[in-house]
Amino acid sequence: MTLHPITLQEPFRAVFYAPFYAALARGDYAAEGVAVTLRTGTIPANAKDAVLAGVADLAWGGPMRILLAHEADPASPLRNFGAVVMRDPFFLLGRTPRPDFTLRDLAGLRFGTVAEVPTPWWTLQEDIRQAGLDPTTLTRVTDQGMADNLAALAAGRLDVVQVFEPFVTLAEESGAAHVWHVAARRGVTGYTSFTSSTERMQSRRAEFQAMLRGLARTLAWVAASPPEAIAATIAAYFPDMPPARLARCLGRYQSIGLWTADPFYPEEAFTRLETAMLSAGAITRRPGFAATADNGIVAEALART
Repeated sequence: MTLHPITLQEPFRAVFYAPFYAALARGDYAAEGVAVTLRTGTIPANAKDAVLAGVADLAWGGPMRILLAHEADPASPLRNFGAVVMRDPFFLLGRTPRPDFTLRDLAGLRFGTVAEVPTPWWTLQEDIRQAGLDPTTLTRVTDQGMADNLAALAAGRLDVVQVFEPFVTLAEESGAAHVWHVAARRGVTGYTSFTSSTERMQSRRAEFQAMLRGLARTLAWVAASPPEAIAATIAAYFPDMPPARLARCLGRYQSIGLWTADPFYPEEAFTRLETAMLSAGAITRRPGFAATADNGIVAEALART
């Protein structure tokens, strides 16, 4: 079989991206006739730029980047397709167990939110509004990373922090914190999909469809596999993380339904993200699903009507 080359840009290394690594490790793209080369990344905002610059055929990352691009330029060629992470991977942690916690309880607490990326706060602040609390009134630390916020929580300088895995599991292992709130419970939210340009989605359509079929195979395997098996498969992408810890992280994400059943992008997930960005002031208008996302290529790839 002749394998068609494709360059895929990673935004940054994260546990919640597990299915993307599993697809590569298992050879699910290659099984569909595509040789995918991964360009590693460390700065999330640069992933879409790699596509625009032509050094990558497609990237994965947050659909929020495409909403921002269309805010700046309604004629932006960037589009999303191929959903993977369609629930929020972030959690709120506090020092002691608090099973009756609600978002309204954030009033009066010292709260450290994620500084590395903006989407977790944008989506959470909309949840806070829906809970009847003005998010602009919170005592919020915004300029520290997750590791520093977790240290501040343990030291008593913060009361609640917003983190993703592996920080949740690390905090539990050390006894430093407990989960108070699971953001994924709000429902489907557009968190991670493929990104490419309209030109490349035409010129590389067959290869992208092959990748979508491979990704569908991966997602089915992830849904059916124990976290230990997933951890063993993607361990090479997380060489500094003990396998048991990685498995615990993955098991937590499985338990909250983080990953989609197939690569079809639910419009409801897009709308929830768009609404949150609008209320947060990140965008000033609704570009709409049809202008920023393409489920047609997914439907064709999976022969879905």
